[in-house]
Parts: sequence; structure tokens; C-alpha cells
Amino acid sequence: MTDKELYILLPLLIPVLLTQSILLFIDAKKKGSYAWFWGIWGLIQFPMPTLFYLLFVILPYHRKKKKEL
Repeated sequence: MTDKELYILLPLLIPVLLTQSILLFIDAKKKGSYAWFWGIWGLIQFPMPTLFYLLFVILPYHRKKKKEL
């Protein structure tokens, strides 16, 4: 990857990573599920943290809520 490509890619990638990180942190905090871990991991890569969050936090949370009803 050349410097020119990097300068084009970074302004696009930074807002995506920040948004993902903030949303994961806020939602994990609401669900009591290691908010700092999800927030930091969301800053490092995309889209794996979101996919894993859906599999390991959101789906079990919804299953638990259904059982409570």
C-alpha cells in the first residue's frame, strides 16, 4: 500500500472505527457485558467485533429475555 492510498483510506476508516467502538461500548454498558473490552476491540478492527458482539452478547441477551417472559 502506497502513502497516497493510505492518506485516502485513513479519513474513511477512522470515523467507521470510532462509531463502531462508541456504539459497542454504550450497548455493552447497558447490558453489563465488559464495555471496555468491546469498546477497545471496536477501535482496533472492523467488522469482526460487531459480529462477535451480536453472537456472544445480543443473541444470549434476547434469549434470556424470552425465557423471563
